[in-house]
Amino acid sequence: MLRLFLPLLLLVALICLALVADRPQPRADFTFINRTDINTLDPQQMSWQQDFRIAKAIYQGLVTSDVFSHDYKAVPAVADRWEISRDLKTYTFHLRKTGWSDGSPVLAGDFAYAWMRALLPDFGADYLGFVEHIRGGREFYQWRQDRLAEFAAHTGAGNDKPDTAGAARLWALTREKFRELVGVSTPDDRTIIVELARPTPYFLDMVAFATFFPLCERVVHQYEVLDPLTGRVSWDQGWTKPPRLVCNGPFYVESWQFKRDVRLRRNPYYWDKDALAIDTISIPTVEDPVSSVLAFRTGAVDWVTDVLAPFRAEMVAQKAAFYREHQSEVDAMRAQGLDPIEIDRRLPPDPRKNVHVFPGFGTCFWNFNCSPKLPDGRANPLADARVRRALAMSVDKRAIADGIRRVGEPVTGSLIPPNSLPSYTPPAGLAHDTEQARKLMAEAGYPGGKDFITIDLLVAKDGGNELIAQSIAKDWQRELGISTTITVQETKVFRERLKNKNYMTARALWSGDYGDPTSFLEICRSGDGNNDRNYSSPRFDALLDAACNETDPAKRMAMLEQAERLLVEEDLPMIPLFCFANMYLFDANKFTGISSHPRGEQLLYQIDLLGDGKGSDLPRVLPPRPQVDGGGS
Repeated sequence: MLRLFLPLLLLVALICLALVADRPQPRADFTFINRTDINTLDPQQMSWQQDFRIAKAIYQGLVTSDVFSHDYKAVPAVADRWEISRDLKTYTFHLRKTGWSDGSPVLAGDFAYAWMRALLPDFGADYLGFVEHIRGGREFYQWRQDRLAEFAAHTGAGNDKPDTAGAARLWALTREKFRELVGVSTPDDRTIIVELARPTPYFLDMVAFATFFPLCERVVHQYEVLDPLTGRVSWDQGWTKPPRLVCNGPFYVESWQFKRDVRLRRNPYYWDKDALAIDTISIPTVEDPVSSVLAFRTGAVDWVTDVLAPFRAEMVAQKAAFYREHQSEVDAMRAQGLDPIEIDRRLPPDPRKNVHVFPGFGTCFWNFNCSPKLPDGRANPLADARVRRALAMSVDKRAIADGIRRVGEPVTGSLIPPNSLPSYTPPAGLAHDTEQARKLMAEAGYPGGKDFITIDLLVAKDGGNELIAQSIAKDWQRELGISTTITVQETKVFRERLKNKNYMTARALWSGDYGDPTSFLEICRSGDGNNDRNYSSPRFDALLDAACNETDPAKRMAMLEQAERLLVEEDLPMIPLFCFANMYLFDANKFTGISSHPRGEQLLYQIDLLGDGKGSDLPRVLPPRPQVDGGGS
């Protein structure tokens, strides 16, 4: 069937590529498709994978992750060394000499400024909880929140008495209060001392995350906007657009045309610039999943980061057939513990081997809006945990994983992928039990679906999400007598509705940001920036708090397991569906630098073109797997 439509699909792909290639620029050293266009280049505002991929190329934090080690250990980046106090609460980082893309030096104060922004209630960072690990972070947030409330009262609830001078004074006082309350100090331009509220075993892992990236304060503060009615500060996003955007990473943004393309170029002031094997990267925006595959097959791009074409299962089957043809060679290399990318590199040339599927460190689930009221003001029956459990137990997850996805992704009842973290065993979750589901609906007052509202399933317009929604909707209609509708929207609108809780149910997924159960569980904490479900449970929050203060590792893990059991077996603010896989398209014989680690973090500055005479031609791959798995690999 695909062959019949191939000429038409190829034409679509060429048209898409023409739209992003209308400027006479030479081909970049490396070109890849990033699924969708980026949303923002403000690292403290990011919350989507395609943004993080770019952020890790144009910014760099104090440390970074070794994506080619099984334990994902933190390695030096802007900080060339650090000390940790005996009580594990004070980290002293020593910065190396490195520059922003405009030639100015990266200073310790640039980190402190960025972290202060992330802590402001005005800013609304999704990853506020990360920086709240710092001593005084929560107290500073609350102090600012209280002062803003006082200011709004002073200006007449923000309606009739603007106070420009007062807003400026409050902002100056806020900056002083940050230095006074928050455990971040910069004794000199190349030293930053961080004091934590409590020992955090995964803190270095978090420091490698985009929320902790620095900002060039000298530039960004020029875009601060003070509201004379509310006292709040915001930032005009002009600073995130080239040529005004100033970066400290291996690359800087040479150009960015929204929904067209992004082009990166080597940062001449980056501390390790001579280690880079490529000078330029092009990222065309090709949102159609079929066009993305065809762009790769025609040689227009080197890498497709998320293969979502409707024939992806057939691509995986073809790769499996290729392996069967070389079974003895594959078995021998697997016995040696070779990385799957290195195995492909050593096998004979064949386009089928360019499909790569790796287990991921994440879960696809279905969100429930747990708010007492629906967006239209009606009482929300989904606020009842019995209803949510019933809906969860009536979904046939196997039909989704095996019938729709068809790439070998295991179904799951837990939010945290099983076997992904050492010393942690997630709960089993709820089984598929339609009889019990019907009993729960009757208990909640909706026998056979009588008097229940029509449920809307919200999905983004990509990746086969509508097919998953259709499967779930059929289950709810058939097993529980519930009527449903499906709403498909553009990705940007979908995300805005999710963040604003303007939905009933919606498709979602989450990848762990660091190697600890809290990377998943914190997204359900009351008030967390990533809690799109508006779920709130004092029991759940108390378990997370208790785990934060527990120094015995085994007891801590037991508390976190109890917290997850509450999520996936009692309260069900979401339905865990399957543990997703990372599926890429690239030719392993053309370049190296892509990691097969489940965490899925790819550092673009490690790309090295094989046989071009510039790089080392030594493949970067995961070493043979150790006997004891570490950090989700």
